[in-house]
Amino acid sequence: MGVHLAVADMGAALAFYRKIGVQLDDGAEGRPHVELNFSNGARVELSTPDVIAMYDPGWRGPSPSTSTVLQFGLPSRAAVDEIYAALTTEGYHGHLPPTDAFWGARYCELDDPDGHTVGFHSPRQETPH
Repeated sequence: MGVHLAVADMGAALAFYRKIGVQLDDGAEGRPHVELNFSNGARVELSTPDVIAMYDPGWRGPSPSTSTVLQFGLPSRAAVDEIYAALTTEGYHGHLPPTDAFWGARYCELDDPDGHTVGFHSPRQETPH
């Protein structure tokens, strides 16, 4: 399974995804299409508008929306706070500050350079019975 995102500036997009821990090949910034492959078989594909227009002449252009959120799991509740602080300090837009979500995880959202919302969550905190 995968998700395909349009990006205006591949270098800026890849810098963001590297900062959140995605492993990428050196030199990927110069490519118009890059696949981010994850160990569980999922992937995120990033393409510049020129690539998308080559196969989809009806493409309406980029339209990021918070109705689609990429989700990344982090090892702890503190890691959620840390990634939010680190990325907002670097100038990335914080969409939703860290919060203790109703489902038991610590959760936050940031926008990547193209406005795609990226969520980060901790494991769920077990509640004593």
